[in-house]
Amino acid sequence: MAKPDAVTRAAPTALHARLDAAYANSLVALLITLFIQTATVAAVLAPAVIAPAIAAAMKVPVASIATFIAIVYSSAVCAALASGGLIRKWGAIRTSQVCLLLCAAGSLCVASGVAEAGIVGAVLIGLGYGPITPASSHILVRTTAPHRLSVTFSIKQTGVPLGGGVVGLVIPPQEAAFGWSWAILSIAIACVVMAVCAQGLRAELDQERGGGPASSLAASVVAPIRLVMTNRALLALCACSFVFSGVQLSLSVNLSSYLNLDLGWSLQAAGIVLSVMLFAGMVGRIAWGAVSDARLGPRKTLAVQAIVMAGGCLATSQFHAETSPVWIYIVLIVFGSSAAGWTGVYLAEVARLAPPGQVSIATGGALSFTFFGVVFWTPLFGFVATASDGYAVPYLLLGMPLLACLVLLHRSRRGTPGK
Repeated sequence: MAKPDAVTRAAPTALHARLDAAYANSLVALLITLFIQTATVAAVLAPAVIAPAIAAAMKVPVASIATFIAIVYSSAVCAALASGGLIRKWGAIRTSQVCLLLCAAGSLCVASGVAEAGIVGAVLIGLGYGPITPASSHILVRTTAPHRLSVTFSIKQTGVPLGGGVVGLVIPPQEAAFGWSWAILSIAIACVVMAVCAQGLRAELDQERGGGPASSLAASVVAPIRLVMTNRALLALCACSFVFSGVQLSLSVNLSSYLNLDLGWSLQAAGIVLSVMLFAGMVGRIAWGAVSDARLGPRKTLAVQAIVMAGGCLATSQFHAETSPVWIYIVLIVFGSSAAGWTGVYLAEVARLAPPGQVSIATGGALSFTFFGVVFWTPLFGFVATASDGYAVPYLLLGMPLLACLVLLHRSRRGTPGK
């Protein structure tokens, strides 16, 4: 009778070992994708945090930071569309490493202090930023339990506000102590270090590289758009992300300049506010992901976030030089929790709706809409800010398209999975 007892005891032990290994792999995948996201976001947002200093050195208007961001995201659209083929050929980790090096090279161009080189830098940073999220989605969807997708993707997407929060705290003091060029250079170094650190995980996480039929670059670019356009539920989500991304980037890119130029705050004080807001977004991403998984579902969650963002736009537009700093912090913490907190829920739902084996392609197609929202709204925001001689009017107008998102999310909820 001893033998059956030994077998009975051994079976759970083997099962627990498999579960522990699966959990460890999932955690490693989550951490590496989180840190890669953080480094690339830092490359995108660092110039915005000290935009007045860079603009003065390059002898360009401060509002030209909107053009810089538009160029970054225009390049990101193209790179995101091509990312599915690159990930299939090279693997998600190798693709991410190349992207980190592109972001480093772009940061070096910006740090040169030459306006024309800054344009090249924006293109390189965009090419590096575009494939990062499709690559991480490709990894996470294979290592995460389905019932934890929203919260896992939300944790990974905390890399966006985390990257912005870190540069908000670190870059202004570096600019004050060593000059803005050295501050941007530190971001390039961080991207290179992250690319080196990722190498140790390539053998494990890039096992599927080289699989599937080869396709031309044109086919790789068209396939993500076709997939989104033929899936009504995906298309509705993408349309909302077009607006949400414009709100998110218009807030984070212009906040330091708004507080510095319109309200008279120092760049260091404005950087701290930006960091607090983005860290609130980091917490918000995890919280909204948990709410989506446990209670509301993705579309209801995104609808609630749209309402919060609309209120945040209205409240932010009312700031003036005499506004209490406490009130400004409260508004921006609440605003930031949604404006920087929606993408995890969104990307998890995109992954759920993607056909089997096409998560990176669906994510690339979805992000082309998301990034194009930044390309469209951020320059428009800058144009209105220049025309109105301030930032209050564009923040007010930015809240209006969010109302249309509520209608889209309500309609897409009917008869689709993941309500």
